[in-house]
Amino acid sequence: MLKIAILDDYAGVALQCADWSRLPAGAQITVFDRHLGEDEAATVLAPFDVLCTIRERMALPRSLLARLPKLKLVTIVGMTLANLDMAAATDHGIVIVHSDAARPEFARVVNAAPELAWGLMLATVRHIAREDAHMRAGAWQSSMGVLLAGRTLGLLGLGRIGQRMARYGQAFDMQMIAWSQNLTAETAAAAGVRRVEKDELFGGADILSIHLQLSERTRGLVGARELGLMKPEAYLVNTSRGPIVQEAALVVALREGRLAGAGLDVFDQEPLPADHPLRSLENVTLTPHLGYVTIETLRAFYGGMPEAIAAFATGAPVRVANPAVLQR
Repeated sequence: MLKIAILDDYAGVALQCADWSRLPAGAQITVFDRHLGEDEAATVLAPFDVLCTIRERMALPRSLLARLPKLKLVTIVGMTLANLDMAAATDHGIVIVHSDAARPEFARVVNAAPELAWGLMLATVRHIAREDAHMRAGAWQSSMGVLLAGRTLGLLGLGRIGQRMARYGQAFDMQMIAWSQNLTAETAAAAGVRRVEKDELFGGADILSIHLQLSERTRGLVGARELGLMKPEAYLVNTSRGPIVQEAALVVALREGRLAGAGLDVFDQEPLPADHPLRSLENVTLTPHLGYVTIETLRAFYGGMPEAIAAFATGAPVRVANPAVLQR
């Protein structure tokens, strides 16, 4: 009898997003709707054979995997998981299976992050969350926003999501510039964007939107120096990964008014601690890593998990991300 844990199902939708009846007879599912720290996870997840994860919500380092002796299978979304120690999983005989990107549901999920980014941008420059809170408290107008039309959108990264942001920028009559380490002028021009050097991107953007993958090359890429190049009336939007921006430097810039504001969906530590200084800054619009969180996306993410678990139970696992474990 397989004991299956679905982790970090914050919205309580996992059981409705897939056909879990495909699981082997007798399989037991437990859904965790809150985040587990490592020590708590080592205790409460000890009885489980299978863990179902969603993106990077749950870290699975070697130190935790070593404390889960019954664990046999982990399902992940994507081909890899940045905060999962794949080598440790292999060493402990744990099979990692990735999602089925061929499922038709995946065709639309590329829209989720840029749509959220654009919404967060609008909410930030028009102070939507702040005004909503003031109205609920009985007040009326208390701030003044800015138009996007005619302003310069700086795209830090021009991959799939960045290119979609460029299309939205065109619809809003914005000027667009972009930079990343490997971006060419030709690629930028094909997206209707002008490639600039890094310092010009930060200095020229009225709104800077980040669309890079987190790697050793991009970690901490936006620091005090880069923020210092930005106009004091400029805004920063990050829906990519928190550690791309040096969070402490951003807090200082926002607190001292060296940036007009920021819209943030991602953070160094997630969930964001209750006492984090970003929560107290009125010129910041915060969302809890909603970039991919739509019903369509979660159906795509969860949809292939029952099949993968059932295949594993028959001894014929599919979409194995660490095939070396099968040679053990």
